[in-house]
Amino acid sequence: MPTVSSRGDAMRGLAVFISDIRNCKSKEAESKRINKELANIRSKFKGDKTLDGYSKKKYVCKLLFIFLLGHDIDFGHMEAVNLLSSNKYTEKQIGYLFISVLVSSNSDLMKLIIQNIKNDISSPKPVHVNLALHCIANIGSVEMSEAFGQEVPKLLVSAHASASVKQSAALCLLRLIRTLPEAMTYAEWASRVIHLLNDQHMWLTAATSLIHTLSQLSPGDYKGCVSLAVSRLSRIVTSTYTDLQDYTYYFVPAPWLSVKLLRLLQCYPVPEEPAVRGRLVECLETILNKCQEPPKSKKVQHSNSKNAVLFEAINLIIHIDSEPNLLVRACNQLGQFLQHRETNLRYLALESMCLLAGSEFSADAVKKHRETVINALKTERDVSVRQRAVDLLYAMCDKTNSEEIVAEMLAYLKKADYAIREEMVLKVAILSEKYASDYTWYVDTILKLIRVAGDYVSEEVWHRVIQIVINRDDAQGYAAKTVFENLQAPACHENMVKVGGYILGEFGNLIAGDERSSPLVQFNLLHSKFHLCTPSTRALLLSTYIKFINLFPEIKPTIQNVLQNNNQLRNADVELQQRALEYSQLSSITSQDVLATVLEEMPPFPERESSILAKLKKKKPASVQVSLVGCFIESCWVFTMSVLLNYVHVRGLLPPILAPLTDHATMSVLLNHIPVWVSLTPYLSPTFASVQVSPITTLFPQMPAAIIPSMDAFDDVLTLPADLGESPSTESTEHANRPFMFKNSGVLFENALIQVGVKCEFKEQYGRVGLFFGNKTGNQLQNFAAAVSLAQTNPHNPQINVATQKEPPSQIDGGAQVQHFINLECISMFSGSPNLQLRYQHSSAPQQVTLKLPVIINKFMEGVDMNSGDFFSRWKQLGQPTQETQKIFQARHPIDTEAARTKLTGFGMCALTNVDPNPENLVGSGIIKTKTSQIGCLLRLEPNKQAKMYRLTVRSSVGEAAALICSMLEEHF
Repeated sequence: MPTVSSRGDAMRGLAVFISDIRNCKSKEAESKRINKELANIRSKFKGDKTLDGYSKKKYVCKLLFIFLLGHDIDFGHMEAVNLLSSNKYTEKQIGYLFISVLVSSNSDLMKLIIQNIKNDISSPKPVHVNLALHCIANIGSVEMSEAFGQEVPKLLVSAHASASVKQSAALCLLRLIRTLPEAMTYAEWASRVIHLLNDQHMWLTAATSLIHTLSQLSPGDYKGCVSLAVSRLSRIVTSTYTDLQDYTYYFVPAPWLSVKLLRLLQCYPVPEEPAVRGRLVECLETILNKCQEPPKSKKVQHSNSKNAVLFEAINLIIHIDSEPNLLVRACNQLGQFLQHRETNLRYLALESMCLLAGSEFSADAVKKHRETVINALKTERDVSVRQRAVDLLYAMCDKTNSEEIVAEMLAYLKKADYAIREEMVLKVAILSEKYASDYTWYVDTILKLIRVAGDYVSEEVWHRVIQIVINRDDAQGYAAKTVFENLQAPACHENMVKVGGYILGEFGNLIAGDERSSPLVQFNLLHSKFHLCTPSTRALLLSTYIKFINLFPEIKPTIQNVLQNNNQLRNADVELQQRALEYSQLSSITSQDVLATVLEEMPPFPERESSILAKLKKKKPASVQVSLVGCFIESCWVFTMSVLLNYVHVRGLLPPILAPLTDHATMSVLLNHIPVWVSLTPYLSPTFASVQVSPITTLFPQMPAAIIPSMDAFDDVLTLPADLGESPSTESTEHANRPFMFKNSGVLFENALIQVGVKCEFKEQYGRVGLFFGNKTGNQLQNFAAAVSLAQTNPHNPQINVATQKEPPSQIDGGAQVQHFINLECISMFSGSPNLQLRYQHSSAPQQVTLKLPVIINKFMEGVDMNSGDFFSRWKQLGQPTQETQKIFQARHPIDTEAARTKLTGFGMCALTNVDPNPENLVGSGIIKTKTSQIGCLLRLEPNKQAKMYRLTVRSSVGEAAALICSMLEEHF
């Protein structure tokens, strides 16, 4: 620090002003004194053109102090900038301080400030360089990143820069990288930045933070830091070294640097070199050993710093996950913290043990602490610690202890905090399903879950238990008996009524032989809950009643009286009124045979990932999904009445009030609401053949049935996920397909009026495109129309067949969203994409938008796995000049083998491993499947990291396909 004169230190005028402010007795007096001072400063700046540096510094300090008191400052900025040109440290310091606090990043003065900063960065005085670097970091704008992104690294690796300048440069560069990562060139300085870890000065904490960030952004360029980081960590934790005594904090050597180094090592896999790996293991063992030693100080700073290093070391041990001895020792160490008096340590121990529970080497060691964790769940005062205890119980659960853990969680659920109840319910439901060796236990657990925490049982939970019961014959009778017993409780949660209504409606006949659960008793029990339920549950119960008429004809008159009651037929809820009326007609008009066909038992549901687990993982946080069971509950009546109405209309038995529903157009609309997983074939007799049902199989009869269950999610989507991707520019829609080359969903187009989202699915030569049109305005979009057109080379021999499954409505209300579904079949090889033309009116003004649908040839490609011999044998077979396309081009992105492999997989190819003799090369194989042919494609991508170039070679049985794939992939590497 330079010597500063006493006059510069004093600034007596500033001291007097601050004293006056402190002595003010009221807010008014303070404002009066400040306004007086502002007027004086303003007059000095305007009138006195000969102000010296000291005076400017004093007045700028006063302005800064006034700003910190909460008053606006609208002048003095130029004077602060002028202080930057001073050669005196104190004046320059105040100028930089004022600019860092009061000057915005978009100020007109920014160019002048940048020029002054450039002058100071090149100054031979380290203090001036440090001031400039601090200012750059404090402002940290995009403009600063662009101006100094290439200058600051030069200071960092300079042989002449002092340690303080290098420290400031490291922190400054770290801020600029976080502001604008793309403005930095990571590889150019990599080797020299890495070797900063060998520096003898202990400013390495800042350098390590920088290297850690660079390793995350460009891991390949900075992987050389691993051995140096291990060496530096070893010098810190090994007691034989004494060169760090000046950096010991409460008997812990360099704790902050140790933590940074341990975090840096977690960016890379375990070192392959035996010497480096052995040294790292030795460091970790030393850290664990030191934690077993008696504390060298009773002060909290000592324990905090020592535990900080310990927990970061444990995180690294978990990251390595290949050293059983270290994992078990880490688990035992954490187990000691579970009963520590410090709440933070208990929290961190539980959190780390959750990670250890997932390792095959330490899972058994974690289970030994089960009783301690359960006790913490019961006695812990802090809710966040109890939350981590629940997480740990969930993580350590397996088939050997599932029943005990689930029982403990259910017991605690009765008094659990409201904030964690919903998550606990999901975890109990998942564990009971995942580890259920006997599904009677699973049914008992879920029903008890509903009794204990019914308000927190989501639809996914009770939908899932119904799905499992329907799919397992051995659980149906027990489920019906158990749910019947639970419904007899005086206080019964509505979710229990829903489960009971569904299960008894399907399997009530299995327990009807017992007088205590006779058909009439079942009906009366359910109906006693009817008036206490919400309209959605009442609608479900009405569906159960019509099912009862099929199962138990002897109670048909009783149920008909309920359905024909004025309370139902004149219900204010339209849904309940319509169901009651239609079910009443269904039970009165049809024969028992037709009734049995229409109300046949639900078929098994297709096996798929539990929707409860998906909700717990929060895979789709911004979308609303309806499960298959929910779809049935909401649309069963549509199917029932659609088929029946046509039946009774043909026979002239339909009441006049329902006659308008029988035209074929209306019937088709109704039937199209049936989820595609419902098999209609058993229900449709020749009488109903005139009703045109259009699930995807009727549009393309050759489509394999296996594709249908995988595509039914489109029918359940109610809202488009908000985080599907960045919307492309509305001025350049012709390039909108580029982001969709490797993904199938996102925002296709967006402007001030409308947002167009897309979600696609492809299998073999078939595809389905779901479009979601959202009105972003408050006004209605009128005369809305969406048309798909194809640029076919030969209209008589189309390359793609397009069939519209669901048209959007002609009007979209303000803030609403509508859907449009299109089915596709690839007939032959094609290039380009279909056009989507939107026409609508907003505020009487016609609007038109033309977009490219993300239907590209690679969407119909399926990867093919093959070994090295098969690949090169096929490669040689495709050796004709017309079958190969090769391009050599400059890399547009940093060369990253794993990222390139991910792109190839997203493109549709199978990225083959252990095929090419050069491990840096990527090879892929795939088949483009069309209706008329199958086109084999092989790919070889050879990077040259030194020249930053690629050679891409594609061979295909169809030369047009090779050229097209090569041109498509070129711009993405």
